[in-house]
Amino acid sequence: MTPTDAPRPRRVRLGQGPLEVATLGVGCWAWGDKRYWRYEQDHGPRDVVDAFGACLAAGLNLFDTAEAYGAGRGEKMLGWLARKSGRDLVIATKYAPIARRGGPAAIPRGLAGSLKRMGLPRIDLYQLHWADREEVPIADTMHAFADAVEAGQVRAVGVSNFRAGEMREAHAALARRGVALATNQVHYSLLHRTPEVDGVLDACRELGVTLLAYSPLEQGLLCGAYDAGRRPAGPRAEAAWFSPANVAAAQPVIAALRAMAMRHGVDAAAVALAWLLARPGVVPLAGAKTGEQAVRNAKAIGVALGEAEMDALDRLTAPWRVAR
Repeated sequence: MTPTDAPRPRRVRLGQGPLEVATLGVGCWAWGDKRYWRYEQDHGPRDVVDAFGACLAAGLNLFDTAEAYGAGRGEKMLGWLARKSGRDLVIATKYAPIARRGGPAAIPRGLAGSLKRMGLPRIDLYQLHWADREEVPIADTMHAFADAVEAGQVRAVGVSNFRAGEMREAHAALARRGVALATNQVHYSLLHRTPEVDGVLDACRELGVTLLAYSPLEQGLLCGAYDAGRRPAGPRAEAAWFSPANVAAAQPVIAALRAMAMRHGVDAAAVALAWLLARPGVVPLAGAKTGEQAVRNAKAIGVALGEAEMDALDRLTAPWRVAR
């Protein structure tokens, strides 16, 4: 199956905001990031161009980056690709509240920098990358974001890595300005089910906020390419999810994904993404460093897991359903 003959994704609204996106989004952290994702070592510009093209061919339209990805290279690359494509895409980026950056007063300069790097007249979804009450008090920050919406520089506002209480505070501050909180982007996968038990997923559903799930493939672990004898190169191997204990514990999950993938005619990654796609109010952001990976991910759109399969995956991954 190629992207052109695969099922076309349906569209969903991001929260109560104006943006409509395919049910599967694209995470672009690896596009230009040399330190963590080894850009220009494990993959390069041609691979990113191929990945972007495969995503477009599959009908995907939400692309998520951040000013912190590759020290701005990620924004430059995604902006260039978006402009060159001529497509009506939904482009998301994030403001980094780095300590002593200047508080909420620095947000207009940060936004201007992102717009300049991307070469776009406005950003569709502008997100606060993480909560730091000392550097950027939530209410004041949301007022700055609302100013950007009123100025026509931003279409919708989101947050990232926010706990339930922090998200409620952001939602209330934006509501006072007549702006909806569209999204909260958090880590969510079969091997990181924390949003189900720490109140974030419940708060998203209560407030009408879409949960954007980053690292939905646990940075490649759920693709089935890694085991106790093989870990990724570079700093990624030192992440907690690639610890020997976690990799070993994940092997029964990966085996189940492979078995289901064979029945559905896809790869394990597509089944892991399909599990998230079946959860209301959740849009996974699947990273792809190459065209082949993008095609593999997009096949998840056509996978309808049965009740028994969903239950089996739920049971197998129950140990990862813990608050952190």
